[in-house]
This record gives sequence, structure tokens and C-alpha cells, in this order.
Amino acid sequence: MKLRDIVVDQAIFTSLAATKAKDVLEELLDGLVACEAIAADQRDIYLKEALKRERKGSTGFGHGVAVPHVKAPGLEKLTVAIGISEEGVDFNALDKQPVHSIFLLISPEERPEEHIDAMEAIFGNLSRDQFRRFLRQATSVEEILTLLDEADSGNAVG
Repeated sequence: MKLRDIVVDQAIFTSLAATKAKDVLEELLDGLVACEAIAADQRDIYLKEALKRERKGSTGFGHGVAVPHVKAPGLEKLTVAIGISEEGVDFNALDKQPVHSIFLLISPEERPEEHIDAMEAIFGNLSRDQFRRFLRQATSVEEILTLLDEADSGNAVG
């Protein structure tokens, strides 16, 4: 699975305003609603599910990244929003460090294999130091799209 196939271009935010995990999730969900990637009437349900998932165990896995995720019934297409926080957000990460790069994944509950494939694609790239560094330094959507294209083509060095 390629990142460019699942990341919604209009839901990439290089300068998140939010400073708390819940607010970051709201900001990313609002972005997905604004570009009609998810239905507005589902936004609060996804937020509730994402927060419930965070309470089970943090999706901040260290190295400044978090991958909050939700499996949603009735969703047509797997969807990812990306947010970058210069200041950093407390996501209760495993390494206790602030999170600067957030990938919010919302996947159809009825297709769990797609969820797993997406998680593998996301984690495979986020586990590479150079990818994380370039992602965090990106100042424009175009820079992030280029990084995703390079990762998908195998040109990104890790």
C-alpha cells in the first residue's frame, strides 16, 4: 500500500495550532470534514473512538511520532490526515517525548486487512530516521507530498 493512495492531500497540515492530543485529533478530523473525506456527522464518533483508543494505550510510539487510528463502520475509503506540530504535543508517547508528526488513520471496520496494510505502510516509513526528520522539517504540503512520493517509490533513505 502506498502512502499517496491513502493520505488526503487537503488534510495535510504543516503547522498545527493545537497543543493537546484531543485538540490535534479534532483539528485533523475537521480538516478531513472540510475536504469531504469523511462525513461531518461522523466526526464526533471518530473523535470519541480515537480518544477511546488512546486511553487503551498511547499511539505515540516514540521518536516524535503518533499514529492515532480508528476503525469505522460504513466508511467507504481508508483515509489518512497528517499534522506537523513545531511545538510538540503530549501524546503520552512511549519515550515520554513530545510528538511532532501525527498520522491519523481512519479505516473501514469491515476491511481489517486494509487497516493492517495501512499501518504497515505508515510505520514502515515512520521507523526510518531520515523520513521522520524530513517530515518534521517540512514547511509546505508540497514538501510532504514529495517525501511521500519518494517513500512510495523506494527512493527515501532510512
